Amino acid sequence: QVQLVESGGGLVQPGGSLTLSCAASGFTFRNEAMAWYRQAPGKERELVASIGTLSSFTKVVDSGKGRFAISRDNIKNTVSLLMNSLKPEDTAVYYCNAIRSSRPLYPWGQGTQVTVSS
Repeated sequence: QVQLVESGGGLVQPGGSLTLSCAASGFTFRNEAMAWYRQAPGKERELVASIGTLSSFTKVVDSGKGRFAISRDNIKNTVSLLMNSLKPEDTAVYYCNAIRSSRPLYPWGQGTQVTVSS
């Protein structure tokens, strides 16, 4: 049974930083590219960042370039998202998932709420 458990969200002031973490189980983690998505209120879920199986590539959405960094640990089966210089428009629920052909593979976890507000 696949489990994706996100953590690390919270309330942060504009300009602040957060590191999100996702613990994955139930599939062969090292064989799958991984990604972070987010869904803001009233908006569709969007891809934020992705990383290859051996961290061979990383991609970050244009709005996060220079501020967000994705990383993974194939021993601990975790994927992280470091977010710096946070903006109010980064407010959303953040989710992780395996990704293949630009599509999420597994049922979504509960996500972790990120709120950027003064």
